[in-house]
Amino acid sequence: MALGGNPVFNGKTFRSATRGGNQAAGVGTTMYAGQTMANQQQLEHMYNQPSAGPAQTGRMTFDDVIVKTLLCIGVVLVGAAIPAFVLPGLALPLMVIGALGGFVLGLVNAFKREPSPALILAYAGLEGLFVGGLTMFLEAMYPGIAGQAVLGTLVVFGVTLALFKSGKVRATPKAMKFFMIAIISYAAFSLVNLGLMLFGVTEGAFGLRSSGIPGTEGMFGFEQGIPFGLVIGLFAICLAAFSLIIDFTSISEGVRNGAPQKYSWTAAFGLTVTLIWLYVEILRLLAILRGSD
Repeated sequence: MALGGNPVFNGKTFRSATRGGNQAAGVGTTMYAGQTMANQQQLEHMYNQPSAGPAQTGRMTFDDVIVKTLLCIGVVLVGAAIPAFVLPGLALPLMVIGALGGFVLGLVNAFKREPSPALILAYAGLEGLFVGGLTMFLEAMYPGIAGQAVLGTLVVFGVTLALFKSGKVRATPKAMKFFMIAIISYAAFSLVNLGLMLFGVTEGAFGLRSSGIPGTEGMFGFEQGIPFGLVIGLFAICLAAFSLIIDFTSISEGVRNGAPQKYSWTAAFGLTVTLIWLYVEILRLLAILRGSD
């Protein structure tokens, strides 16, 4: 073996093959032995270490999703505080800006192949403007409704999460087909109802939702009949709750399959969208109920 083959000997000069040769060979052997022992100890130390978890390998974890979701909800709350407390005089224009901007960014984030934290947080802020303005108006009409809506949202979220963890509710292919039909039908109804409200066809504050169901006058304490919005509202809340099941299923599959860590932002975005939808539906349902008292 050439002397240069051992990195320990690189740069060394030897005037004689015998003078100091044995010493050099002895040092070389000792260095090789020491290096081998060190390598073995390093390998043993590495093998004795616990295996790398998802966080160490750049994979999505439940903790990542929870932290990013809380961050998004925090941004929503900050945005909601602006029309509610900071600039109450501009609540209406801020609510409109938040609704339109949130709708656009919601579509952008939904169809974007790679998650963008900046766009997701911007969406959360704009939705906060919308939710804050809407809550302020309804709170002025029906004091205490905001707290009721928040409590209702937390209850539905907790019950849905418990049912998912118990395995009693799953996003099966059959359930997904029903969900798609139901969500398209609900979206179509919402667009028609919005059009009727804009053109003044309906008089109620919530359009068709405000009208009573014919033949139910006096039932359950509703003098003008059970509000149509009550049935639609409960239906929408059930859709939002099942959307949470879909979100939980996607997150579980992503963690189990080792999805890249960046997609925890996608999961947080999905949960934020669903929670805002759920809150708005509960808020509207409560307003319809209290408006018919």
